[in-house]
Amino acid sequence: MKPITQKYTTLFASLLLSSSILFLNPQTAQADSLDVMIYERGGDGQVAECTLDMVEGLNTERDGFLSVRSGPGASFRQIDQLHNGDFVITFDIRGDWAGVYYGRGHELIENGNEIGCGYVGEGQRPVPYPGKKGWVHRNWLVLVAG
Repeated sequence: MKPITQKYTTLFASLLLSSSILFLNPQTAQADSLDVMIYERGGDGQVAECTLDMVEGLNTERDGFLSVRSGPGASFRQIDQLHNGDFVITFDIRGDWAGVYYGRGHELIENGNEIGCGYVGEGQRPVPYPGKKGWVHRNWLVLVAG
């Protein structure tokens, strides 16, 4: 894992302590456009049930984007694109695929809308938050915090 600035790590840690994450501008890639639902896990409220990741390692001399898909696999529809430096919040993992919420660049961290990071309870539930979401291959995600 490559180091990320202390600013983002500290910001994410403080947001997790308050059990909310700031972001999301409702736009494309809504839940109803997904073929496979993204779930968040329940817990005791003491540990975050998601991670903050950054897209990294894409070859900008080729296509230079990471496909956001409607389900966890290359056979699902492409619904959007992410680029190096974009942040995502990962809620669900299915093999090599991550169910994520995202914004462009620093919008994910700096936008003022709230989203939880897990809920107090057992089992799992479909992630109820509005906004951009989809499935991406985990090869291009680098853990920032969580």
